[in-house]
Amino acid sequence: MANSTEDLILVHAQPDLNAALNQWLDHLSDERRLSDKTLVAYERDVRQFLKFLTGHFGGAPCIKDLGELRPADFRSFLAKRRQADKAGSRSLARGLSGARSFLKFLERRGDINAAAIGAVRPPRIAQSLPKPLTVPDAEEVISGDLGLESEAWLETRNIAVLTLLYGCGLRISEALSLTGKTAPRAGARTMRIKGKGGKERLVPLLPAVTEAVEAYLKVCPYAISPDGPLFVGARGGPLNPRLIQKAMEKMRSALGLPQSATPHALRHSFATHLLAGGGDLRTIQELMGHASLSSTQIYTQIDSAALLTAFDRAHPRSRS
Repeated sequence: MANSTEDLILVHAQPDLNAALNQWLDHLSDERRLSDKTLVAYERDVRQFLKFLTGHFGGAPCIKDLGELRPADFRSFLAKRRQADKAGSRSLARGLSGARSFLKFLERRGDINAAAIGAVRPPRIAQSLPKPLTVPDAEEVISGDLGLESEAWLETRNIAVLTLLYGCGLRISEALSLTGKTAPRAGARTMRIKGKGGKERLVPLLPAVTEAVEAYLKVCPYAISPDGPLFVGARGGPLNPRLIQKAMEKMRSALGLPQSATPHALRHSFATHLLAGGGDLRTIQELMGHASLSSTQIYTQIDSAALLTAFDRAHPRSRS
């Protein structure tokens, strides 16, 4: 992070803004505990904003310049990115969010008044619904033994990971962060997961999940240490998530599944199938580790869309 931050500010900011940027990134990392991937995205967004301001002002900006910005300046930033960079609404909204986070940080310190950016609405983003697998397709994926890997234990490992995604609603990063000590074992009823932002949640364990993990541990040719990764690659190192994505690609081809059948789609399937089975939104929110209920409510739209599709297919008047 340090090198990229230095490159950013030497070109696009005065020394006082340089120091503030470093402090903001430290705040995001240490106090808000954002992931490295999120930090890189925030830094990139602010880099684009400061690059625009350098041209806008005719020179590298300082903190005082940021306090004098007006809503029109932010709209010019969005317009330039849309025209010059061909940025879509999602990228523009994310870029504005990064700039807003930094300016609000400066405001909390008493450096500027950031009211102007609060008056700018982000571009409207067309919401795309997650694409879960059907229950039979999800069950077929985790049933395993398709003979798609060069060694049988690798396929058993892949099935254990995919079963965690569907059976517990884990993100792939959460499944691969498990260690020998935190592995779900036979007889365990729950598992503690550390998700985004270091937030912990308790996840119930189905017998199918612990059985899949135990089956993997039995055939894994490497010793899994308590503090080492639970899932390892062919040479015994930490498992690369790309290998699970490739395994899912092979399954799609073998089982005739749609392109939308990805490892993350299994997490969506977990939530969608729970909701269809009568699960309430608040419980599903906790199980998924969503910070906001609005993130969970999208699954009600999937359920409604499926209901309407079934109605259109079944009702005799829908075909008239």
